[in-house]
Amino acid sequence: MMPALLILWGATVILQADLLPDEEFLLLPPVNFTIKVTGLAQVLLRWEPNPDQESSNVELGYHVRINSPQEDKYETRSTESTLVTILHEGFSASVRTIPWDGHAPLASRWVSAELGAPPGSPGTSVVNLTCITNTVAYNYTHLRPYRVSLNCSWLVGKDAPEDTQYSLYYRYGSRTEECQEYSQDTLKRNSACWFPEAFITSKGRDWLAVQVNGSSKHAAIKPFDQLFALHAIDQVNPPVNVTARIEGTRLSIQWEKPLSAFPTHCFDYEVKIYNTRKGYFQTEKMTTSKFTSTISEISQYSIQVRAAVSHLCSATGLWSEWTRPVYVGSDEQKPWTERFLAVLTAALCFLFVSLTCRTCHLWTKLFPPVPAPKSTIKDFIATVNYEKSGSGETEIEVLSYVEELGPEVQEDFVF
Repeated sequence: MMPALLILWGATVILQADLLPDEEFLLLPPVNFTIKVTGLAQVLLRWEPNPDQESSNVELGYHVRINSPQEDKYETRSTESTLVTILHEGFSASVRTIPWDGHAPLASRWVSAELGAPPGSPGTSVVNLTCITNTVAYNYTHLRPYRVSLNCSWLVGKDAPEDTQYSLYYRYGSRTEECQEYSQDTLKRNSACWFPEAFITSKGRDWLAVQVNGSSKHAAIKPFDQLFALHAIDQVNPPVNVTARIEGTRLSIQWEKPLSAFPTHCFDYEVKIYNTRKGYFQTEKMTTSKFTSTISEISQYSIQVRAAVSHLCSATGLWSEWTRPVYVGSDEQKPWTERFLAVLTAALCFLFVSLTCRTCHLWTKLFPPVPAPKSTIKDFIATVNYEKSGSGETEIEVLSYVEELGPEVQEDFVF
């Protein structure tokens, strides 16, 4: 048994030795590492393998590390890489050679390159840059039934001179556009921009890059760029054709999907039902375009619906605005004027009847008093007559009861 184990152990050692590369084989770092700006918020990283690298049976790869503006890292077998990132704070990255199969030898040392931040005076760039996209109908062609509008706004930098003028650009994919329609503040400085038809795909997953530059006669205006995920800024349209009806105690609500390039199954919905009599809201979530509920009382209900793109088709985004209220049912309460007239009429009738009864002594005749209960024994007058027979053996006692009449009863005999 022992000889067999020794032979197996020797074979394992020989196999591992064959897999290990030469101890003197070292990985050398890449050369000619450069970073080049190729578009708004976009850079190209490029390098070359080290020409002094010895040939071997080890397949080479590269480890890329982003140092700023936000740390990240990844591995690639290519000698170039395109990244989408903000650049107004500068950009820095490093790369090194690694064995692609993950085994020894160790990785090479790092080589780095960087882009400096663009020039400009501090406090002159825009702040609070926000953008919203919205899908609208496109009537010119059936091949493109929808178009996307883009609306961006910002605040002027706190140290920007009064003559500062800003200009906005966006890039989506390979298309870059400059804004042509601006809104201005009281000093005639651009503070918002609108693209009625942007070259953006509402169902796309690419980043939207937006950059705002500036100019002034008194200072160098620092540019500012920002990346937006479309699902996070897309303002979904509200559902359309909302209808509601009540059949007995059953409330049924239906609607159609919003105007959007997404198909029907790509939406989540919220239904808000407001009971106008009790003054409370009921909110329900669902994935279909209909809702049924049981109601227990007659009332008027206000119905509103809103929508959001489902996580099945896109990352979680914004909810649409609520639809306009749709009213169904009715309250049976009469208007206050009708209720007031009814109460007033009843009061006048009651007053007339009361006066008439008092004047004509009709009240006592219509509603005679109930006789009083019998008096106690003290109210009786007992007359006892004793008659005795001649023999005196028999005594007969005769009792006569005379009940006094109370004054209430005596009134019945007065005409």
